[in-house]
Amino acid sequence: METYKVKTVDKSLSGTVVVPGSKSMTNRALLLAALSEEESILQGVLFSDDSRHFLDCLVTLGYKLDINETEKTVKLQGCGRNIPNKFAKINVGSAGTAARFITAMLALSDGEYEIGCSEQMEKRPMEELFKVLTDMGAQFTYLKEEGHLPVRVKGNGGICKDINMDISKSTQFLSAMLMVTPVTDSGICIRITSEKKEGSYIHITMKMLQSFGVDVKFDGECYNVPGKQKLQIGTYYIEPDVSAACYFYGMAALTGGKVIVKNVHSDSMQGDLKFLSVLEKMGCEKTEEQDGIAIQGPKDGKLKGVDINMNDFSDQALTLAALAPFADSETVIRNIGHIRGQECNRMAAIVNELKKCGIGCWEDGDDIHIEPGKIAPAVIETYEDHRVAMAFTLLGLKANGIVISNPMCCKKTFETYYEVLEQFIAGESKSE
Repeated sequence: METYKVKTVDKSLSGTVVVPGSKSMTNRALLLAALSEEESILQGVLFSDDSRHFLDCLVTLGYKLDINETEKTVKLQGCGRNIPNKFAKINVGSAGTAARFITAMLALSDGEYEIGCSEQMEKRPMEELFKVLTDMGAQFTYLKEEGHLPVRVKGNGGICKDINMDISKSTQFLSAMLMVTPVTDSGICIRITSEKKEGSYIHITMKMLQSFGVDVKFDGECYNVPGKQKLQIGTYYIEPDVSAACYFYGMAALTGGKVIVKNVHSDSMQGDLKFLSVLEKMGCEKTEEQDGIAIQGPKDGKLKGVDINMNDFSDQALTLAALAPFADSETVIRNIGHIRGQECNRMAAIVNELKKCGIGCWEDGDDIHIEPGKIAPAVIETYEDHRVAMAFTLLGLKANGIVISNPMCCKKTFETYYEVLEQFIAGESKSE
């Protein structure tokens, strides 16, 4: 499918939707299961481009996996700090989590590896992670641009020392180190030098580690991880992806409908749950129901403009940008400069595509301003970015003539997005 013409709707969209498992939790669980010394069973696993690359990497590295996509399960025999294959070539594709997490694991191993990736991933920041791992004795040979993948890495044998780290460009650097160091002999103290010292994805990492019996402490500046710890995962259920759920909650906001995303509850550890508070500020109503959280769009059909700091849940900046033209006043999305270095320059993507649709939109430092207005027909460029495709599809539900170019880049995290969308519009909501 080269393009997707979004069908406008003249009704309230309501129903219950099932979304895939969380990408963030899936790839964290896979890494931690590999670092365990036991057999782990993961349920509710996301199967997408990103997670399949992660799984392929583990298979190439010699881990024994039993993968069942139909049942959404993975059974994995962990090997502790001992990676089975000491020499291998892996490819992380466009998966930032695989790139950062597996690089850290290999750098603290006793093997030598080549890490390949997609052209998109070649452009994404890695330098801070390479820097701290090099300081710890890992050896990197850059195969193209210095500070970026692809690389060859010779592990340091599992030696840890305390480090300083800047996480302003990606908190995945810190998550990687928090997950791979508990099984080392010495553990680690990581002092954060950037103004940003924690975040929602770090909280996911910390909560998962703690639930698997790993002791991690944060004193406001330093993360302390003792060594010689054992991960005990057992059978672990991965939550539905709240990032994916938010697109459907956005549809309720736009159309005045009521949407429940199955098994998404307020005790979710995922930071994108904060986006539901933004929807409430825009005039929606949130309720906790047995099947999951429900969002009821404003019954008068009028969304309110908002001024929001989205630094800690910036994956939803694109979703808010797609809702903002339908609000009754200007929307300001603040402190999201780091999204320039994600799958694409997402700040530029927001401005370019909304301007293309006739909407006033501009960058102001690390903030974006969006004025309300009438959406003009346009072909939306997705920049090989799954979130651009899924978020900007919302525009076409309320405005004629919106076409999504290369819609199937959504395979990165939600390969059935358009199938689920069409079933939802047709009133064929799924339940399981």
